[in-house]
Amino acid sequence: MASALVEWKQKKVSVLTGDGRIIVGTLAGYDQLQNLVLQSAHERVYSADLPVELVPLGLYVIRGDNVAVIGEFNNSSDDEALELVRADPIPPSKLFW
Repeated sequence: MASALVEWKQKKVSVLTGDGRIIVGTLAGYDQLQNLVLQSAHERVYSADLPVELVPLGLYVIRGDNVAVIGEFNNSSDDEALELVRADPIPPSKLFW
């Protein structure tokens, strides 16, 4: 999968981790083990009762064995919708150890 990441280098991506966290940032680097380095990263914390909370992380490393899903991020209409979104947090993967 690491070779597929070359298209997304220096682009904004969204990462779902095995423990259910959603991290958004600019893909600054990666290696053959799918370890990721994100610049200007923030975590999105979802709640059923409150708007989405953005927790700034700055330069952030995610271990490859904790990456469940990664995708290119398009934020053109996303910022406006965050105030309206209410959702339960994603539970950790049952296969996560």
